[in-house]
Amino acid sequence: MSSFAEGSLAVAVAASNRDEAIVASGQLLVASGRVTPDYVEQMLAAIEEFGPYIVIAPGIALAHARPSEAVLSSGLSLAVLANPVEFGSHNDPVRLVFGLAAVDHEQHLGVLSALAERLSEPSYVNNLLNASTIEALAALLDFERAE
Repeated sequence: MSSFAEGSLAVAVAASNRDEAIVASGQLLVASGRVTPDYVEQMLAAIEEFGPYIVIAPGIALAHARPSEAVLSSGLSLAVLANPVEFGSHNDPVRLVFGLAAVDHEQHLGVLSALAERLSEPSYVNNLLNASTIEALAALLDFERAE
């Protein structure tokens, strides 16, 4: 089963600041049925409380919140921003904003580990940045349509 469900990907996303970028990735989690809208608010609260630690590598953010009742199932989203956005991190600016929802801490770590391994390859990250369609992005992410 893929970590990305139908409706969890978007390219050329317009965001003028960090919060809009986080909301974009969160709304994809909502659209794909992974979380309720409350989770998007929890994602914003987490960055307010803990700062831009979610910028995990140059140009890449992993927006998330703690497992909660707002998480319906574990999964990921990806918003590829049309223009880079400052998050207040030494790894700014950001163009890839992953959203992560996990029902428990163990799944949270498992998804993070798998994602970190793939994102450590510069050519892979470059291909994600240059994907101009959802289909191209899906192919790069081994996207499977959730039934």
